Amino acid sequence: MTTAIPLLICDDSSMARKQLIRALPANWPFQISQAENGLLGLEAIRAGKGEIVLLDLTMPELDGFAVLARMREENLHAEVIVISGDVQDEAIRRALTLGARSFIRKPADPAELEAALLALNKGLPAAATPSPAQPLSQAELPTVGFRDAFREVANIAMGRAAELLGRVLGVFIRLPVPNVNILEVGELQMALADAQGNQRVSAICQGYIGGGIAGEALLIFHDSEIADVARLLNHQHGSHSQLELQLDLAAIVIGACLNGISEQLGMQLSSGHPLVLGQHCTIEELIRLNRSRWKRTLAVEISYGLEDHDIQFDLMLLFTEDSVPVLQKKVEYLIN
Repeated sequence: MTTAIPLLICDDSSMARKQLIRALPANWPFQISQAENGLLGLEAIRAGKGEIVLLDLTMPELDGFAVLARMREENLHAEVIVISGDVQDEAIRRALTLGARSFIRKPADPAELEAALLALNKGLPAAATPSPAQPLSQAELPTVGFRDAFREVANIAMGRAAELLGRVLGVFIRLPVPNVNILEVGELQMALADAQGNQRVSAICQGYIGGGIAGEALLIFHDSEIADVARLLNHQHGSHSQLELQLDLAAIVIGACLNGISEQLGMQLSSGHPLVLGQHCTIEELIRLNRSRWKRTLAVEISYGLEDHDIQFDLMLLFTEDSVPVLQKKVEYLIN
């Protein structure tokens, strides 16, 4: 009888863990464990639950890079396949340098995952001769809610935008775990104020619509950082005015994010031209000027940080309240 191989899926998204369990080759001999962040993942590896580890990079508590570094420091032996939405060349290079055996883009293609597992030489069966081990039961699949599922969709889209932004600016982009919440306009103001503090900001807005979904993307720049970004971009691509710079970066980041979401949900979103919503104003002024536009909204908050630079962009995708039922149906298809 084939001995079960301990396999750990370490990802903060229950949606991603469910997708990975379903992507595993049917009837292969795995004893599957799950961890919701890097710290829990390390505990599971120390306990022998991760002879093979499917590891995300963008997680709370401890990210995937730190997990790989800790494994090396503690001399923990496990075969790691990184499966991440952060698809920057530098992210892939760092993961492999830290000891990952291979890197797969999210959402994982089952054939690519099978090839990566076979390459580990763990005595896994060839595709033509599967193990007689029992398949996973539905009870072992994590429960996935709309917010978690849509956060994973946003996470993948965010990673694609970061890859493009990093190439344009010539830097490595630090990625957060996106926040997804349904907010009243007052709650939106508080969320933005918490992120921005009392700094003066400028904001670019771009509307989008398609397939019963509509909303606005808002890219916020701290005034204190715009000159630093201008120097960085001008060094790479020649002279830009600060406003041109903001409009160009908004088109890159917003366009890539919306394309990533559209592809995953099987739909087409058309974007309007980027507009300047506010310049050199506080968040309170920005919200006051645009209060009637947002009302109750599904808000996705993403902060892009530039490594080795004190620069951060804050992106918010604001979907109308009427868009939520349509998004729920689209996401339900991915979940099930």
